[in-house]
Amino acid sequence: MFGAFETNYKAFTSLNKQRDYFVEAILGIETVNYAFTFSDVVDAMATGKKAADVKPSIEKLKGAMAAFFKDYNAATDQQICAVMLKIVTTDLPKEQQAKIIEEIQKKYKGDFSKYAADAYKKSIFSSQEKVTKALDNMDANYKKIAKDPIYLLMQSFYSKFATDVRPEYNKLDAEIGKLNRTYMKGMRELITNKKYYPDANSTLRVAYGKVDGYEPRDGVFYNSYTTLEGIMEKENPSVDEFVVHPKLKDLYSKKDYGQYADKNGEMRVAFCASNHTTGGNSGSPVFNGNGELIGTNFDRNWEGTMSDIMYNPDQVRNIVLDVRYTLFVVDKFAGAGYLLNEMKLVK
Repeated sequence: MFGAFETNYKAFTSLNKQRDYFVEAILGIETVNYAFTFSDVVDAMATGKKAADVKPSIEKLKGAMAAFFKDYNAATDQQICAVMLKIVTTDLPKEQQAKIIEEIQKKYKGDFSKYAADAYKKSIFSSQEKVTKALDNMDANYKKIAKDPIYLLMQSFYSKFATDVRPEYNKLDAEIGKLNRTYMKGMRELITNKKYYPDANSTLRVAYGKVDGYEPRDGVFYNSYTTLEGIMEKENPSVDEFVVHPKLKDLYSKKDYGQYADKNGEMRVAFCASNHTTGGNSGSPVFNGNGELIGTNFDRNWEGTMSDIMYNPDQVRNIVLDVRYTLFVVDKFAGAGYLLNEMKLVK
């Protein structure tokens, strides 16, 4: 068994490094990551489909465009691109590198800064104006996108990852998981008087805390809950995540919250609490002290993400969708109030 562990981990270590470089270094280049979002549309049109056939996907790309370019800085990203490519080339053996690296080294004599300057100058993905023009006429432009230098960079690295890394990585990860279960089963049978604490795999975890706001820095305080008013304040029709449906606007304007409003007549949407959560906890039920469902965990505050390494009770907060908002959406917004007949509501 331990021999199998050694063999699998030896192979896994190499693949994990390659995976990390693809996910963190290559997709960490914002322009490359952005180009990746176009691949489904470009691939579909390469098979003969027209822009009209993939219109919803094109509209989604248009909706996400403003959000991407809002905080995008091409000059900075160009420098990051050059540095990341140099690191990948230096740290990974030649056989583990994407084919395009050899082409870059041959054409630019290993000068990744020169390559990046040339690529960003020619690429549509470093300019919102160019992306807009391309999306407005994809029937004529999808072939140009497929030959775009940043798109080709992304495709080369993704192809290498999808072919040589991901399948074997997933296989080894599953095998190591099986070995771990066998190992822990044997340990528990061998040493019966030891307490074995559950990990995050296939186990039930419970975190305790209380609804609470926090102060991330001097002079700034975040309340423990948000309301529907905040959704209206953040409305932005050009960004998918901030589009507000007309019916929700109507319910808000009429303050038609039914039995789901709080004592102040507000429609609460989410709240934060001092539970210690991590990746994988999204979707978990949140109960009060009486065992009653009060919400659904779905996120953490930015200042609390460090809790994977260090827990700070004054900063760490999980974010929960208030069950009252869930019921409000089901009943008042979706018109599916009949579903509530299957539930026992406690007020």
